[in-house]
Amino acid sequence: MMNVKQASTIDLLTAARKIADYSSREFGENLALSNRRAAFNHMGAVLADSVLQAGLNYATVVRPRVEYIIEQFPTTNTVSNLLTLINEGQTASILQWKHHLKIMRFELLVNFLYEENVEATDDLRIRLTDENFKSGLLSINGIGPKTVDYMACLVGIESIAVDRHVRAYAKKVGIVNDDYYFLQRAFSYAADLMNTSRREFDSWLWQVSSLKLKPQLELSI
Repeated sequence: MMNVKQASTIDLLTAARKIADYSSREFGENLALSNRRAAFNHMGAVLADSVLQAGLNYATVVRPRVEYIIEQFPTTNTVSNLLTLINEGQTASILQWKHHLKIMRFELLVNFLYEENVEATDDLRIRLTDENFKSGLLSINGIGPKTVDYMACLVGIESIAVDRHVRAYAKKVGIVNDDYYFLQRAFSYAADLMNTSRREFDSWLWQVSSLKLKPQLELSI
């Protein structure tokens, strides 16, 4: 399968045009979202959302836990405060989660950010533009490119996180290349072609696919 390094600029732009044309044709005015996607300014919420979202229902499992963290652990808006609670053995209580894999991943992520002097969401937003920093994130067990791009969306960076919903949408449009980075760029360029925010297009794609909304149905975030 041709990956993004082998794909030409023409391949990427052709795929982006397919995505943009299909989205505009099938969903029309619903691409102009009236409610804009908010960005988190709470590190505990960002990191919990990023770690928990993979493989779980967002509305019923992830979102309630993120809201719980913001309400019940307001001081975890910084990495140092998060690390204090982790060292006290409170990770499971913060996440309301028992399975060791996501707990371990969360703790590894917090420790990595602490070592990188990333304290608040403003710091994370800046560092996520650094390829070396992103490479470090990707070295954490269980953290892949989708998680990194999703985290970027959460802190307000224009990005597309290629999950199973985006992949299913790509197949529906007729995109053959399934390389992560090819799809990430193709959908990003498609958003640009439609004069739409990349992170809002990312959220819109999730709504269309995961909520199985039909064309011409009014969307909201």
